[in-house]
Amino acid sequence: QVQLAESGGGLVQAGGSLRLSCAASGLLFGFYTMGWFRQAPGKEREFVADTITWGDGSTNYADSVKGRFTISRDNVKNTVYLQMSSLKPEDTAVYYCAAAGPGREFDYWGQGTQVTVSS
Repeated sequence: QVQLAESGGGLVQAGGSLRLSCAASGLLFGFYTMGWFRQAPGKEREFVADTITWGDGSTNYADSVKGRFTISRDNVKNTVYLQMSSLKPEDTAVYYCAAAGPGREFDYWGQGTQVTVSS
């Protein structure tokens, strides 16, 4: 059974930093694209970043977080991270970790972790 467990959310002032972690189990982690999404109150869930393990191992970011957030993965610890810096109040959301098998959409999701950025 695939399980994704996020941690590291919390309350931070604008301009601050947080690091989210997502520990994965029940899957061949090294073969999965791992991503972060977020959902703010009253809004749809949106893509934040992902990291692809095959090919050139590229990473992708939403325009709204480029230059401020960094996604990384540890294929030994089966963990993906999201380092968030220069946080803004508009980054406030529940952040979800997700996994996608080769050639598939994101079909495994964590329960989410709340990030609140105060102004």
